[in-house]
Amino acid sequence: MPDTSPPSDAPSPANDPHCEPPQGTGQADQAGKSAKRLRAWWETLPGNTRGAIWILVACFFFTIMTALIKVVGQRIHVSQILLARQIVMTFIVAPTILSSFPDSLRTARPGLHLSRILLASGAMILGFSAVIHLPLADATAISFAKSFFVTIFAIIILKETVGIHRWSAVILGFIGVVIMLDPTGSGLQNVYGLMAVGGAACAGMVMILIRQMSKTDRPVTILTYQACGVGLLMIIPSWIYWVTPTWTEVMLMLAIGCIAWIAQMCNIQAFKAGEATAIASLDYTRLLYATVFGLILFGSLPGMNTLVGAGIIIAASLYTVHREAQLNKRFVRAPEGRGYNN
Repeated sequence: MPDTSPPSDAPSPANDPHCEPPQGTGQADQAGKSAKRLRAWWETLPGNTRGAIWILVACFFFTIMTALIKVVGQRIHVSQILLARQIVMTFIVAPTILSSFPDSLRTARPGLHLSRILLASGAMILGFSAVIHLPLADATAISFAKSFFVTIFAIIILKETVGIHRWSAVILGFIGVVIMLDPTGSGLQNVYGLMAVGGAACAGMVMILIRQMSKTDRPVTILTYQACGVGLLMIIPSWIYWVTPTWTEVMLMLAIGCIAWIAQMCNIQAFKAGEATAIASLDYTRLLYATVFGLILFGSLPGMNTLVGAGIIIAASLYTVHREAQLNKRFVRAPEGRGYNN
């Protein structure tokens, strides 16, 4: 049989400069280099710039989530939507929970966890019901009142001392809420407007409880009870109000859970990268996103009462954050206390 092996001095793919590697390998190497360059560029950005980008992305996804809830909620009860959302999010965070199981269940404050589960469920049911039945921008603007409830509950429960500046911001903020509710006209004085306010109050109380629990319990413990507790609580109302969803509605509810988790992660990264005082104002771009999505998907625009009231609420909220920064307090816009839209 003739020898068909190449001569010993023949160039091999490994040492021949004219011999290109397989196309797939070259593309993979190029993609890896591009990713490294992108990461290097990202790290050169100032922390507040990175935080600002993260918060803008988080607000975008939070608004998509609420818009999808409004779409699905036209036929599916809010408790059923929440059950699906919590199931999806529990599956996503399951590796984190299981990695420290059963330590993730050990807590020194079981009563606080139960209260947090009940209040978080109430915040989401009330807040999401308002989203379903009110114009998207209106429900979003009222949800910003959470920061004022945080201040009030901090005084009552945490015994914090609040000066005239923060009290003035709280009073001004609630004036903005009253303007939006328009109790003497034909505005949002209906039950859903009040539900939006109730959702903001529950969300504010949730943040106070998290402040207390974080002193004794690990973040994974707080995450575990929140993820599982709210889902378990939604089983009975979901069974009572059960409506068999279409395949489209199933996919939308799965998307709601995934998008909620993405938004939370972006929000956490935002406050890790930047200073709260520098990026807190950008959180209110949710109102701009909500206005755009409300017009495109539902053909609704905020009225004058909404614009004026929302402007007052946002101004008062930003001043509250500014005062907390001056006093070296925990910020009302901290990522772990983002209320019902978390």
